[in-house]
Amino acid sequence: MKKMTNILMGVALGGTLLFSACGGGGYYVSARMDEPVYERPVAPYGDAVWIGGEWNWNGGRYVYSQGHWEHARAGRTYVAGTWEQGNRGYRWRRGHWN
Repeated sequence: MKKMTNILMGVALGGTLLFSACGGGGYYVSARMDEPVYERPVAPYGDAVWIGGEWNWNGGRYVYSQGHWEHARAGRTYVAGTWEQGNRGYRWRRGHWN
């Protein structure tokens, strides 16, 4: 009986850790990173909207990818990504069309 209880507790703990890691809450770091300095290229077409660089989680750390131009989307605006501070540190909230 005691062995079965230990097994069930282990399974419950493992499931909790798995789901907390996969919960879509993002990856946290102790300090937010600064955007690298680079020159924004000239807009390639008339309705171009600048999509600022994004921080992506890769290999256990945030890696920066530079911004790019996209065609404007009718009736929508682009909301830039930003660092959000929480109890566990900082996480990157990706930019999106609203």
